[in-house]
Amino acid sequence: MQAEFRDQVKAASDIVRVAGEYVRLTRIGSAGRHRGLCPFHTEKTPSFWVYQDKQFYKCFGCGVGGDVFKFVMEIEALSFWEALKLLAERNGIPLPKRSDVSDDKTKLRAAIYEMHEIAARTFQQNLRAAAGGDARSYLQKRGLTGEQASEFALGYSDAGGQELARIFGQKQFTEEQMEASGLVRRRDSGGYYDAFRGRLMFPIHNESGKVIGFGGRALREGDEPKYINSPETPIYHKKTILYNLHRARTAMRKSDRAVLVEGYMDVIGVYAAGVHEVVASCGTALSNEQVRSIRRHSENIVVNFDPDNAGANSTEKYIQMLLEESMRVKILALDGGLDPDEYVKQRGVDAYRAMLDKAGSYFHWMADRARRKFDMKTAEGRSQAFQFLLPPILRVTDKLERKMIANDLASYLGVDSGAVLEHFRKAANDRKAAPATPVQKTVAIPHVERILLRSFVNHADIREALADRLEAIVGRMTLASIFRALLAAGDPSFGELEERLDEKDAALLHQVFLADEMGEERFTLAEAEQCLARLEVDDYNGHVAELRAEVKRAEREGNLEEALRFNAELEELAKHRPPPENRGGADFVH
Repeated sequence: MQAEFRDQVKAASDIVRVAGEYVRLTRIGSAGRHRGLCPFHTEKTPSFWVYQDKQFYKCFGCGVGGDVFKFVMEIEALSFWEALKLLAERNGIPLPKRSDVSDDKTKLRAAIYEMHEIAARTFQQNLRAAAGGDARSYLQKRGLTGEQASEFALGYSDAGGQELARIFGQKQFTEEQMEASGLVRRRDSGGYYDAFRGRLMFPIHNESGKVIGFGGRALREGDEPKYINSPETPIYHKKTILYNLHRARTAMRKSDRAVLVEGYMDVIGVYAAGVHEVVASCGTALSNEQVRSIRRHSENIVVNFDPDNAGANSTEKYIQMLLEESMRVKILALDGGLDPDEYVKQRGVDAYRAMLDKAGSYFHWMADRARRKFDMKTAEGRSQAFQFLLPPILRVTDKLERKMIANDLASYLGVDSGAVLEHFRKAANDRKAAPATPVQKTVAIPHVERILLRSFVNHADIREALADRLEAIVGRMTLASIFRALLAAGDPSFGELEERLDEKDAALLHQVFLADEMGEERFTLAEAEQCLARLEVDDYNGHVAELRAEVKRAEREGNLEEALRFNAELEELAKHRPPPENRGGADFVH
């Protein structure tokens, strides 16, 4: 790894800007500190901090932390080289030769990315060629223009089934790479054939905008299944990817809502009409991981599935999952039996936006569904409706919201709200308590050590002036290992210092620097000297106490010679007793 290249990329990649592309961050104070909901675990109260001055992130809920490379590696599930390459490309920094910096696993993933880029270009060319006539006719019937098809990089897979296999062979991709791509398959008799043949192709992108998979729609009657989607590959993990998220995330933050629809064409139709905060799962059931990806950008979601029974059943299923992830859920059921794509084309985008804005609470949608399912005129029917409505309500984590829903439910069922709330309490007690999010344990660190460490890290002149005095007493300090690593490193950045520490000491470093309690104080050399003087006195007193204890032990054991030796050490130590610490004006060390 070329250190110069890494340092150049890191210097160009502001962590607040990079993290802010994935997480809604709020600036706290005036020193570049930002806070948001952690993208790596589910939480209701923000505990994820990004520090511009340290170029570091830290979650005080789940404990993750690191520099900009670590963040991109974790959020995008990339290797170090892939994260480095991604950040370099974003900042227009030329890359060194891949062979110099990547291992076999990374090379395989890089090859698969390249094969998907080739496939996307090939499919788009096919759509514009004579062979793509049927696909273009289908898009025209669905009201898509050529410009919109290009914007979403739609394409057509050759019906012959040999195009990609031939291209990949010519470009000398290995058999391992071809099979791992999911784009071609091995014949029993030998050789390869294309996985997608004669289909309208929808490229699937990760959050960085790279093509990682495809959905292929059949164009001929009897060609089943209707949709074929890429299999799991080293770069495509279905449960973590949402279709169109890379385009929608900015609009999701701006509008503070997400619109969840069922299919690729619904996304394209709604987005092309001007509602850009729209996403869909990629031909799979919605997963908790996908919901968390949405929640990183907005906690508000409008579910707008097709109005048929399948769409209603999916909506009912996903409401509980969305509530479990602390989403604020509304349901939009369009009239006229229209799906979202049809609605915006027939009624217009303004009418669709108006419907989104007045979408009702999930509870009222569920209540209407219960009314159609059960006979509300009978006690048995009302009891069935209650049991139907109870599970999603129990997943509401906010007590005030749950109480309001309980009142609505009581009115709906014609019973006392107190009885409903009591049932809620009983059901909640009967459920097994969910495992709590692990919270990092804190260690009691003397305030003077905190100040001294912050001074040493932030000010090279203070560190150089006091380094020799610190080395003489560092052994008794709570932060001894951190101070030793700092002195041995010369002039490290915060991230470089963190890399030198084990997990326990790294946690202590985070505790000192990334907690909010010390505000934006800046310490002078005089203040650092006062802290060091206090620590020198503590070190001296600790040494004296140890020697006195040894004298008493030797006397109890009748070892006069050893007792005299320890007394002599005490007398010698007294000659080097530090002057009384100066507490005047040093309230900050108390």
